[in-house]
Amino acid sequence: MNTLYNRIKDLAAEHNESLAQVERELGFSNGIISTWKKGNASAEKVILVAKHFNVSVDYLLGEKSSANDLNVKPKVKRLARKMDSMDDNDLDFVDKLLDRLEGKTDGKD
Repeated sequence: MNTLYNRIKDLAAEHNESLAQVERELGFSNGIISTWKKGNASAEKVILVAKHFNVSVDYLLGEKSSANDLNVKPKVKRLARKMDSMDDNDLDFVDKLLDRLEGKTDGKD
C-alpha cells in the first residue's frame, strides 16, 4: 500500500469517517480512494482530499511527516472545515461566542 492511501485512511479514521463517506462528500466515484493503493490519483482529487482534512498535499504524498505544522487536533480541523462554509452572520456569531468564552465582552449584544 502506498503513503497516499494510508494517510487518507488514517485521517478518515481520526475524523470518524469511512472512506465511502469521504468519497461521497467530495463527489468521488464509489471506491476510487481504494484504487489509489496501487495506482495514481489525479492532482485535483488529492487537493480536494487535502482541503477536506485540512492538511497539506505534501503530507498526503509523504513529503512531510506531520499533518501540518501546527499539529491541530482533529476536532479543531473539523470545526475549521465547517466554518469555511458559514456565511458572515454565522461567522460573526461564532466570533462573539469565542469572545464570551474568553471573557472579552464589549456589552453590545
